[in-house]
Amino acid sequence: MPVNRPEDVALDWDAIDWRRHEDNVRRLRGRIFKATRDGDWPTVRNLQRMMLRSWSNTLVSVRQATQRNAGRGTAGIDGRVALTSRARAGLAVQVHRTARTWKPRAVKRVYIPKSRDRKKLRPLGIPVIADRAHQARHRNALEAEWEARFEPRSYGFRPGRSCQDAIRVIHATACGKTAQRVWVLDADLEAAFDRLDHNHLLSTIGSYPGRGMIRDWLKAGVFEPGKGFAPTDEGTPQGGVISPLLLNVALHGMEQAAGVRYEASDPGRVKRKSPALVRYADDLVALCHTRQQAEQVKARLAEWLAPRGLSFNRDKTRIADLDTEGVDFLGFHARRYHGKLIIKPSKAAIRRVTRRLSAEMRTLRGGNAAAVLATVNPIIRGWANFYRGVASSRTYAALDRHMWQLAYKWACWVHPNKPKDWIIHRYFGQHHKTRSDRWVFGNPDNGAYLVKFAWTKIVRHVLVKGEASPDDPAQARYWADRRGKNRPPLDPGTLTLLRKQQGRCPLCGDLLLHADREPHSPQEWEQWHRTTRKAITKQAIVIRGQDDTPGSTRLVHADCGRRANGARNDPAALYT
Repeated sequence: MPVNRPEDVALDWDAIDWRRHEDNVRRLRGRIFKATRDGDWPTVRNLQRMMLRSWSNTLVSVRQATQRNAGRGTAGIDGRVALTSRARAGLAVQVHRTARTWKPRAVKRVYIPKSRDRKKLRPLGIPVIADRAHQARHRNALEAEWEARFEPRSYGFRPGRSCQDAIRVIHATACGKTAQRVWVLDADLEAAFDRLDHNHLLSTIGSYPGRGMIRDWLKAGVFEPGKGFAPTDEGTPQGGVISPLLLNVALHGMEQAAGVRYEASDPGRVKRKSPALVRYADDLVALCHTRQQAEQVKARLAEWLAPRGLSFNRDKTRIADLDTEGVDFLGFHARRYHGKLIIKPSKAAIRRVTRRLSAEMRTLRGGNAAAVLATVNPIIRGWANFYRGVASSRTYAALDRHMWQLAYKWACWVHPNKPKDWIIHRYFGQHHKTRSDRWVFGNPDNGAYLVKFAWTKIVRHVLVKGEASPDDPAQARYWADRRGKNRPPLDPGTLTLLRKQQGRCPLCGDLLLHADREPHSPQEWEQWHRTTRKAITKQAIVIRGQDDTPGSTRLVHADCGRRANGARNDPAALYT
């Protein structure tokens, strides 16, 4: 494995063999994972030091921070970003040279609306781009250790896991007429990222080789425009690359504190009389047999959280009966009807998406049909894909009716002097050739159309197995099979090409879809659709040394295709 970069070789970012460097990092993470499971702590620390010195880790981390992350174009307090190959190469050299001497900078405070209540603002801390790259380096070293230690039912911000897993395990626990755990402690931690106790977190990390750097990140402070610099004595800023991992480390052990016990013969199965706890970052539910047991779990967890500087949010923490009230969790609503557990999108989530669609269509009244499709299609696809694993069919139908009304009102607004028959004939028809639906809104200029929620097929999510982790070398076959089963929501032609190419770009050999986890919200799914459209393209190429015939269509990275053609052409649409 390359540890130190040769100083006499100029770095050409576009010529880097990414597949080799990704494999180097993956193998080293696997070795850290295995040594942790074996309890060989001297080897764990030595391997982590090797990861922190690794040139491959630096390259992969800089690529993650400057190419793959959604916030790659957002600058910290220094105003720097790295959006060109030359800038990324320079940043990689700088990060590797300052691996031991880097002094973290203060984060820039910005505020964004909360997803549940748009009137309330959530504080984010944006690190400088070099800090983000350094944090990605340390995450690769620290996360592999803790992946071997995390509890089975922790699903938030972990590789290979998603909130769909959390929802699926709730269904598996409380479904059926004979289900015993029908009382739910629905808990939310108050300002978990902002109130995390630094001393307790650092003691939990232990003798990790990069402990001093993590301490400096925690103490780096916050700069807020108009208010100036403020020190940070507690908390870890939301927006940092390593912050979700640090929160998971701080909350490790919550299941044991709640009294959850697993069968010795099956580590993924909870004992009969034990409560079952499902945690997603700072949101959690505890499924209990009685209300009294739920009260006991709440008291135990409150006592356990206090030394960590955390507490329950009283307004959002409650105890509910699944048979009479149900519970909202992660944008889903779970309730038992006549002994059958039904999980569907929550009313609050439906209200948010209808309001957003209405607001977007009002904003687009001065645009054309192409602008409507470019703006609204990713929202519909993202929301429908997020909820496709639960009972969403009726919700999809209702949202399609709402969207039709919005599209019709938009068309009437754009053409106030045209009769209704003219508007319907111009914008509505059977634009989707394989569906017998003549009320599809479309662009009369090019035939592109507005997708419908109901076109998304309901596909039950396959629950991740127990303590399975992508970092475990012994489970490589399991994760390969799992990726094949959980197909990305792309059109059949693109999926066929992905399968034929084994998910890799034939020009650079790297994976075409980079995400190490499924998107965790409708907004992330929306972003996934927007970036996937730009990231990969269908192209006629010839690959030497392979059996491809000249002119055969392949999926390649848009950047790779532009370099191969020597031009910056727009990518061909993967779907319209």
